Amino acid sequence: MPSSAYLDPARSSDLSVSSTPDDLSSPQRKLLEAALRVDQAGEVAANYIYEGQLAILRRDPATAALIQESLRYSHPTFWVSQHDLQDMWDQERKHLAVMNKLQIQHQVRPTILWEVAKVAGFGLGAVTALMGKEAAMACTEAVETVIGEHYDDQLKDLQESTHPSIVLLRDVIREFRDDELEHLDTAVEHNSQRAPAHALLSSVVGMGCKVAIELCKRI
Repeated sequence: MPSSAYLDPARSSDLSVSSTPDDLSSPQRKLLEAALRVDQAGEVAANYIYEGQLAILRRDPATAALIQESLRYSHPTFWVSQHDLQDMWDQERKHLAVMNKLQIQHQVRPTILWEVAKVAGFGLGAVTALMGKEAAMACTEAVETVIGEHYDDQLKDLQESTHPSIVLLRDVIREFRDDELEHLDTAVEHNSQRAPAHALLSSVVGMGCKVAIELCKRI
């Protein structure tokens, strides 16, 4: 997996994970900074969505199993335990670990909405879980639909540079996009579309995600 480059200490000196391009135009640099800022914030929110859902659904083993398994793992073991990470929250935690490293590598200021992302993510997860496990899965379906499209847009924006770090970044984005689309499929398999007012819930959550993306790009 491309992201393993950021989680394997043996590769810490590779140019692709330790440098940032110095030949980007101003518009290209702004696109890079916006991409990493919003992606990092998105992974923060995603982790807190699952935490909020778990706080409500932990009493339902069949549902909580989708997200609870990750509690057995700690951050430092991600690079050797990828083959063991089998649920959605595991992957989101890995995504956040990688995005944190990318933010430092490319010297990108995090969004000032970092704390807002935590609160909003936890609240969204908890509220949809209170509506029932189908609504919790509908939340995941809506979020991942938007994120999949967002990552596709980023791949188009970042296609010009041939710097090793940007080549790797594109591969990481593809990997994470595919992970998110797997989460979408998992949500559908677990009856997300049977949630009460599914269309309305999906529209509200999806629109909220789009607004958050645009805000985090800028601030």
